[in-house]
Parts: sequence; structure tokens; C-alpha cells
Amino acid sequence: MASLTLKNVKKIYPFNGDDAKKKKKKGEPEKKTNLQITDKGVVAVQEFNLEIADKEFIVLVGPSGCGKSTTLRMIAGLEEISEGELYIGDRLVNDVAPKDRDIAMVFQNYALYPHMTVYENMAFALKLRHAPKDEIDKKVKEAAEILDITQYLGRKPKALSGGQRQRVAIGRAIVRAPQVMLMDEPLSNLDAKLRNQMRAEIIKLRERINTTFIYVTHDQTEAMTLGDRIVIMKDGFIQQIGTPQEVFNHPYNLFVATFIGTPQMNMFDNAKLIKVDGKYAVQLDKITVTLSDEKQAALAKNNVAEQDVVLGVRPEHIELAPGIEGKVDVSEMMGSSVHLHVTSMGRDVVLVVSTMNMTGAEVAALSNGSTVNFTFPGHVCHLFNKETGINLEA
Repeated sequence: MASLTLKNVKKIYPFNGDDAKKKKKKGEPEKKTNLQITDKGVVAVQEFNLEIADKEFIVLVGPSGCGKSTTLRMIAGLEEISEGELYIGDRLVNDVAPKDRDIAMVFQNYALYPHMTVYENMAFALKLRHAPKDEIDKKVKEAAEILDITQYLGRKPKALSGGQRQRVAIGRAIVRAPQVMLMDEPLSNLDAKLRNQMRAEIIKLRERINTTFIYVTHDQTEAMTLGDRIVIMKDGFIQQIGTPQEVFNHPYNLFVATFIGTPQMNMFDNAKLIKVDGKYAVQLDKITVTLSDEKQAALAKNNVAEQDVVLGVRPEHIELAPGIEGKVDVSEMMGSSVHLHVTSMGRDVVLVVSTMNMTGAEVAALSNGSTVNFTFPGHVCHLFNKETGINLEA
């Protein structure tokens, strides 16, 4: 199999003809973009640096237009690399044709041949290589067994469900035993239940085939459950690289903090970082919370001064207890928890309250229009610089 190295990889889409000189027509809405525009064109991917270990599962995640699919297509050879170097193993592949890179790609829209059976779709790439018939038959049947689609080998794609078609597309890729498996939002066309099932199938598949995976998604749940490491992107830039636990527990900046986690992290821009008896504490509204020893050490190491900060607290880390008062606008019963949308300090605050140890009367009391009081412990606080948005512990 193979490791991958991307060194200062950049993608610039050049202007077409006189695009750079064209003026906005009267009445035409202004196109908004956060991507950098240079004399050479629009920069879709900026200085992308990443080392991927052999057999590692890497997930590129971010909002639409952040450059994740463009990066994947550069690895596949479907997009030309404008600047930088791409290595698969020890081989520089910038100018190597896609068919010679020993990669396989699974697309969002399955891309199956409608006139071919499942068997023929899966065998097609091997036939192009002039592989022996018995080898083709063996590999197709092995892949079909792994993906539980043996019973569908004689059918054509139109006779299959979305989940079955996606299994066929994955099977077509794995019969080639590629060094690198690329997946571009393969589950986005499936319903929620099927997505959950297919996520589990991909995890099982990863354990059964020895290959390196690079997976693109805009769904942070997929990223958190599938990836060994996650690469979070925005506007062509890498925001943070880390394990799912690292990016959840230690987000590098405000964007990562609000992008990772459902419901989204609460942000309070009226908080202050202060020192009480030589220890760091955060002050919000009427409460002062002393930070944990781990956070004390990180802030002291960075020599962080007292200042106004943006305080982040995840909804599931907020506790119902005497502290800050709020009025419940919406109460959503989710089974084992209730999600409260609360107006407090002039803003919307979301609380996720476990109902496991609550009586029916206590749950019923958390209704629309009721008043609640909440606080949070010091070890769950995330503190961000108000100007740069960077985590003060980073």
C-alpha cells in the first residue's frame, strides 16, 4: 500500500479570457466569495500540507466551497496541481496520469454503467487491464461477499436501491486493490438511516482491506465517526488537523469550535478572563468559574493576560443549577435528552439536558416559557481571542 505526502499544494483556477476585466452588469447581483483572488485567478486551495500514513483513514471536512473535493480531485489526477508536490509513496505524481497512480475513486453519484450488470460494472476495470477471467471472477465475488451484494450480481443498477448502488460503486473500486481509495461524499445521496448503515459498512470494509483512505464530506458526524484524523478546511485553507477527539476537545479557532459538534457550541462574546487568587477564571454575567488545572497550565505556558474573551461552551456541558437565568423559548424532547433553546443575556443559548435521572414532572417543568438557571464547570470552557478567534490554549 502507500503513504501520501502533499507539500504546499495549491489550486488556482485561471480567469477565462477577459473575466478579470469584466464589470458587473447593471442590476446583476454581486457574487460573494471568501476565496483569494489573485492576478493568476481564483485560489481554491491554499498551501495544503499533509502527510498521510500507510493505511490511515483521513477525512477532509468543511462547508461547501472550502476546497476539499478539489484537493481530492488533485490527488486523483482529475485536477491539475497549480503549485506544490504530491507524492504517493516515494513517487512524485504531479504529472502522472490518473490511470497510472494506482488509486480508485468512489463518487457521490455512483457513476455506474446503466447497461451493465453489477458483475460487469465491478469487473470492468479488471477487463481493461486484460486480467485473466478466473482472477476477475474471484476478485468480483470476494468483493461482493464483503459488501453483501452477491445476490445482486446479475441485476442492473436501475433495479437497485441507493444503498445497494453505492455498495456496487465501492465494490468496483476495491476489486482493483488500489494503493489509495478516494471517496467523494459517497453517502450524501442516501437517507439518514442508510447513511448510518453505510458508515458502519465502510468502517468494517476498512478493517478488511489494506489500503489508505481519503474521504471527503461536509457532514461532521461522518468525519468524527470514520476518520483516524480529520482535516478541517475553510475557504481553501486548512484550519486544523487532528484526531476526532482532539478537534472536539481542543478546537484551534472559532470556526472549528462551531463547525464540530451538534448542536453547535454556544459562544458568549461578553466574557472576561480574569485571575482570582493567582488562578485563571472566566467571568460571565453573574458567575465566576475557576478553570481546570489543565487549562491553568496551558494558559500560564502561553503567558495569557487578563482580557475580554469569547467563551465557548458546548450545549451538553451546561448544567441546570443556580447561576445564569434564562427563559425557555423552545423545548425539544429527544428521548434520552431534552434540547432547550433559552434566551439569556440577550442571546440564544442551547442546553442539552439528560433526562435519564429526571422524573416525568421534572422533564415537564422544562416547557416553553419556563425559567431555568444554568452554569458550567471550569474544565469545559473554551477561550478564544476576540480579535483573531484563535484558542488561547493553542
